[in-house]
Amino acid sequence: MASVFNVLFLCTGNSARSILAEAYLNSAGKVRFKAYSAGSEPGGRVNPLALELLERSRIDAAGLRSKSWDEFAQPGAPKMDFVFTVCDNAAGEPCPYWPGQPMTAHWGVPDPAAVQGSDEDKRRAFILAFRILSTRINLMLNLPLDKLDRLTIRNKLVEIGAAGRETAAH
Repeated sequence: MASVFNVLFLCTGNSARSILAEAYLNSAGKVRFKAYSAGSEPGGRVNPLALELLERSRIDAAGLRSKSWDEFAQPGAPKMDFVFTVCDNAAGEPCPYWPGQPMTAHWGVPDPAAVQGSDEDKRRAFILAFRILSTRINLMLNLPLDKLDRLTIRNKLVEIGAAGRETAAH
């Protein structure tokens, strides 16, 4: 297994969920993981509420940007070990070919940027999305990746994708 695992979080707009996941994994898993994020149709800017939440959580947001997943399918791009879709749209879209056959799983999370209502309602939606993603990432960080075979890891990642769904339903 790799000494540092490259992880790509995919979403359609790459402005909220995938950005939160990238920043959190880079903070929580900095010794063993390097996280990236991208979108199939990037909006070109990171949602200000995502940046606000990261700042309040004391997670470094420097360098975060909304970008296309095409960047990671180019020659010379980092070879991914794991690719996670965090929105249902990206899960159903045809993805680029990822060299090295990374393990993939769908970790769908409701889109906090789509929430209508007060600023407080929107902030609560971002906190919920962040809580679900950070729970899943923490579960992944606790997997003994060096002791598990590829199929077992894949199955565990799929199971992790279900974690937090009960929270999102309330």
